Amino acid sequence: MKTIYLSLICWLLVMPFAHADYERNKAVPVEKILFGHILSVRNITERELIQDKNQGWKTFGGALIGGAIGNQFGSGSGRGVATVLGAIIGGSVAHDRHPEYREKTLHLVELMIKVESGDEYMVIQDLDRQMLFQPTDAIRMVYLANGTVRIDKQL
Repeated sequence: MKTIYLSLICWLLVMPFAHADYERNKAVPVEKILFGHILSVRNITERELIQDKNQGWKTFGGALIGGAIGNQFGSGSGRGVATVLGAIIGGSVAHDRHPEYREKTLHLVELMIKVESGDEYMVIQDLDRQMLFQPTDAIRMVYLANGTVRIDKQL
């Protein structure tokens, strides 16, 4: 039961930072280090939809261009109507051409770890193609001062 609680706590601590970029060449204060070995490794993916933050500007730009083109036609009140119609059509075309959401796939690795004290932890972190884990690999579990946990192979 203790192992389940520790795994859950570790997962809750790591999951919000699972997408954080990890810079290997940056010095970060370390709170503690646990040593152990890998029990199991599972590569997983997490798909998420990300709202395109530029969508509003694209629609605005399309409306602006459409309004400018519409302003070239007609005279008097007809020119005003053509300008408004051009802006509406331009904005609509720009909005429809670019999807509002795009999909991003995150590659993660789920590690089941047994430390020297006998406790077991499950950690999910970014997949690092330079450091692939295998069962029985000797590892160190590094608790960083910013609240994240990182698993690295022992050298």
